[in-house]
Amino acid sequence: MNTMIQDTIRRELVLRAPKERVFQAIADPTKIVSWFPDRVEGKMAKGERSVFDFSDFGKVAIHVVASDPSDYFAYRWVPSIGASEEDPLKQANTLVEFRLEEVSDGTKLTLTESGFASLPKEVIEKSLSDNNEGWDIMMARLEKYMAA
Repeated sequence: MNTMIQDTIRRELVLRAPKERVFQAIADPTKIVSWFPDRVEGKMAKGERSVFDFSDFGKVAIHVVASDPSDYFAYRWVPSIGASEEDPLKQANTLVEFRLEEVSDGTKLTLTESGFASLPKEVIEKSLSDNNEGWDIMMARLEKYMAA
């Protein structure tokens, strides 16, 4: 019996802010700490490896794969807080993408995290569950930050 494994988490959010400001909130290490990790070690530029520090929950490395100012930002990581500070490209990982689109009310942000089906079988379910809940929390925090 072949069961289908969920591969993607997707969230959409309309923020009452210009695309440039939303992009900074997701791609600038001095801004992202206002709603996502507590600290960022390293640069968040295409081709760079950085570490997100979530204080009590641990650290996780990211590898920035794309940065198209005001439109698109993407990185790869191992989807478990504290999973690894090692290069995520050297282990099973997921792709986190932020797409920005100008709309009449501000900026539509589409977050997609994909690649769960390629993770080791023993961590797929927990990674999906943790990140589904985590992205709900983080998107609410981003919305609050952007409204301030």
